Amino acid sequence: MTSMTVNGRPVRFRMEPDTPLLWALRDAANLTGTKYGCGEGDCGACMVHVDGEALRSCLITIGEAEGRFITTIEGLSRDRTHPVQQALVAEQAIQCGFCTPGTVMAASALLAKSGSPSEAEIKAAIPNLCRCGVYPRLVRAIERAGRVARRQERISAAPVPGINAEDAARDVPAISAPED
Repeated sequence: MTSMTVNGRPVRFRMEPDTPLLWALRDAANLTGTKYGCGEGDCGACMVHVDGEALRSCLITIGEAEGRFITTIEGLSRDRTHPVQQALVAEQAIQCGFCTPGTVMAASALLAKSGSPSEAEIKAAIPNLCRCGVYPRLVRAIERAGRVARRQERISAAPVPGINAEDAARDVPAISAPED
């Protein structure tokens, strides 16, 4: 049995130690925000924090994660108010959303280490593939998230979960309320 802390909670996986952390998180812990992507570490869709470092969960086994602290997108911010999440919405750097959780995890780890990264540092720290090609907006969003984290700027972007559709459409005009 492999033990670790996932999103602040102790977890034991009854799986083989060579099981990829990605599989344990999604299949055993039902934390499906961490995405299945390429399975070879190329796309970054499965990025999580392991002891605060952004790592591709398809490349680390639960045996290697034994005793470590794992944070998934679900544990980063339950109400989606993390500066990176808010800035991605505000800068319209989300399209299909497939790469978003991994990108948020990579960007949040970067900002935890460097509150004001340069464009080159951002590009080096965000290896995630985005099939929609939002890269210029992504850089702007991470720069903006840094300013928000440093309290130099505020974002009024995405409504938090639980808001009704009409309020969301009013607060964020790009969102439309469902029609009856």
